[in-house]
Amino acid sequence: MLLLSIILSACFYHRLPAEVAVHFQAGGTPDKWLSPPMTLVLALLPQLLLSLVAVALVWVMTRVASRFWQTGETRVNLETIVSIMGNMIALPQIVLAFAMADIFVYNAYQIHLPPLWVFALIVMILGGVVIGVFFVRAIRRELSARR
Repeated sequence: MLLLSIILSACFYHRLPAEVAVHFQAGGTPDKWLSPPMTLVLALLPQLLLSLVAVALVWVMTRVASRFWQTGETRVNLETIVSIMGNMIALPQIVLAFAMADIFVYNAYQIHLPPLWVFALIVMILGGVVIGVFFVRAIRRELSARR
């Protein structure tokens, strides 16, 4: 998501006006503005921080899990669990990228994307479904290994 946000920023940067609308009232009219460089900093900094948190989380969980993981007793794959945990950070990154895209599209073309809350709800529901699928698969594997 960080790479996608960087690419999105690079594509839209030259289309941004001298004052970029970054906050909008309920009706969609802008009420707060920033300069283009500050807009990029505030758009990409959370993405960078969340990417670093994901990397740190995976690194720490891999180290901790390798010390306590008991081989042979379960069929749950350690690498799958750790990769899912690291990719969970992508959910807020997706929502942030959508908000950034809305800001860029509004400033370039004066139109808004669908409401952020609708997009966030869709992302959370899909994320819950994906986690549920992995959870059910892990439970089935564990139960079949005990039989």
